[in-house]
Amino acid sequence: MSLSLARVARRATLASMLLLAKADGFAPLDWAVLVGYFVLIAATGWWFSRKEVSGAREYFLAGRQMPMWAVAISVLATATSAATFIGGPEQAYSGDLTYLSTNIGTLIAVGVVAVFFIPAFYKHNVLTIYDLLEVRFGPAAKTAASITFLVGRVFASGARLFISAIPLSMIVFGDKEPAHLLPAVATLAVVATLYTLVGGIRSIIWTDVIQTGVFIGAAAAAAFVLLSRIPVPIDQLMGELTHAAPAAIDSAAPLAHGSKLTIINTAPDLAQPYSLWAVLTGFVLLGIGSYGTDHDLVQRMLTCKSALKGSQSVVLAILINLPMLAIFLSIGLLLHLFYQRPDLMGPAAPQGPMPQGGVVFLTFILHEMPAGMSGLMMAGLFAAGLGSCNSAINAMAAAYVNDIHKRIAPNRTDRQYLITGRIAVVAWGIVLGAFACFCIYWQSASNTRLIDFALSVMT
Repeated sequence: MSLSLARVARRATLASMLLLAKADGFAPLDWAVLVGYFVLIAATGWWFSRKEVSGAREYFLAGRQMPMWAVAISVLATATSAATFIGGPEQAYSGDLTYLSTNIGTLIAVGVVAVFFIPAFYKHNVLTIYDLLEVRFGPAAKTAASITFLVGRVFASGARLFISAIPLSMIVFGDKEPAHLLPAVATLAVVATLYTLVGGIRSIIWTDVIQTGVFIGAAAAAAFVLLSRIPVPIDQLMGELTHAAPAAIDSAAPLAHGSKLTIINTAPDLAQPYSLWAVLTGFVLLGIGSYGTDHDLVQRMLTCKSALKGSQSVVLAILINLPMLAIFLSIGLLLHLFYQRPDLMGPAAPQGPMPQGGVVFLTFILHEMPAGMSGLMMAGLFAAGLGSCNSAINAMAAAYVNDIHKRIAPNRTDRQYLITGRIAVVAWGIVLGAFACFCIYWQSASNTRLIDFALSVMT
């Protein structure tokens, strides 16, 4: 069955590439890079789906045999999405670096999770983390918490899927109008569902490793290209950023201390979302909720060989996230100089269209990148988007089968629960796609920046 599913996944990938072939502005080398990325992912999915999965527990936990470092990268890939790839540069482009300080709160949160949560999950040999609530409070508590997770995950992952569809819409149609975003969402939802269906959590984790390398490599390459395009020495560049004004697209949001290089914002204004007080309160609670009570992320930690390895994986994931996020925010700072400071750029000023409506990085990718680099950037975007979506669908299927379906249909074989799990994968893929379509209109009406929209929907 797994081999036939792999063939279906490859055909879906081919269909998506034929859709992309209608786009303008991509050089043949860009297409070669992008096709190469999809071939690599298809090959990875096929390789790890060759062995038939024996039952639901192996499908959702990989027999608890995954190496810690791979799990850490998968946790990072699950927490990272197109919201980071697109919204991270946008955040620094129109603001400063205070979003980077949220890692302080997240690191405190994962310390709590690593010491108290992960050992408890392993002690009770849970399949989903909500099994622990059944041990402590009874089956009704487990079911209620699992249903809450499923509803929350539809909101959070649906918003991420919507953001992932923006670059696809811009490649194919040249804009992000709702009529064009709808087929883009549908295409990504189908591809993500098929890849999730094929090999279970083991295949997803190894594919996450590949995709993380792709989107971090793409971000580093973008930063290098921007540095080479801005004809200003590094010391002068830093000086200009220290005394920069807010970008024209978001002049209503003043910079903390008048510098785009500000990382820690100690202002007492509670309306500022990334102040130190928000970091030490809201982001600590959000981090504990995300990394300790959200099965989408914790499921990866449960695939390690021991509780110690599971705890180490989540701490390592956050330590890797810090420099990765710094790269994306640095891109936004450089884009600010590239587009907002023609006095610095001189003859090297951009000749293409100016970015509008929160797609500054996408505009740069499509109109300013050299041949081949645009394809690499889009591969990075799809890697970030598909990685988080695959993980969500698998975790939601696991929660439904273990926490809800087993109460409705007890005493079935593990093989029967595996079949139900694969049906659940398809069903949740459809639900996520539908909610992502709703987010198209929600975000347009709210008129918020993409990363703020993703965080507010999650909250």
